[in-house]
Amino acid sequence: MTRWAQGEAEVEQQLADGHLQQVTGGRSNGAVLLDKAQRTLDTAATIAAADPNSAYTLAYDAARHAGTALLAQQGLRPTSRGGHYAVERALRAQFGQGFRAFGAMRRRRNELEYPDLPDETAGTDEAHRAVADTQAMIDAAGKLLPRLELF
Repeated sequence: MTRWAQGEAEVEQQLADGHLQQVTGGRSNGAVLLDKAQRTLDTAATIAAADPNSAYTLAYDAARHAGTALLAQQGLRPTSRGGHYAVERALRAQFGQGFRAFGAMRRRRNELEYPDLPDETAGTDEAHRAVADTQAMIDAAGKLLPRLELF
């Protein structure tokens, strides 16, 4: 196998800009992060009706872990400079539609975590949708993970 070609220019640009960095060894094992993503999502699902805001944030965290798992499998990780947006850009460039919901979830999570209005909340339906979207991303990441090599 060769390294993942789709989105290669975007990843190389992010490496050059310091938004991603290369890692080796145990830090390039995406399976650990993918397991963490599923555990985090399972927790989100159990609290979605009682605490939609927290469930939404956990679902987003799980989606981010799934995306970071794919990057880790390629020997990549976001830096503090690139942050969550670096994950979004790399997912969109490399893996396309299967991770489309990640960007909207990232923006909505920011609205919930840093609200303009004190009564900004996620509804139960929104939390359940985030859980479903994240499960789809985790499933897609699980299929992609064994196909990825170091970048």
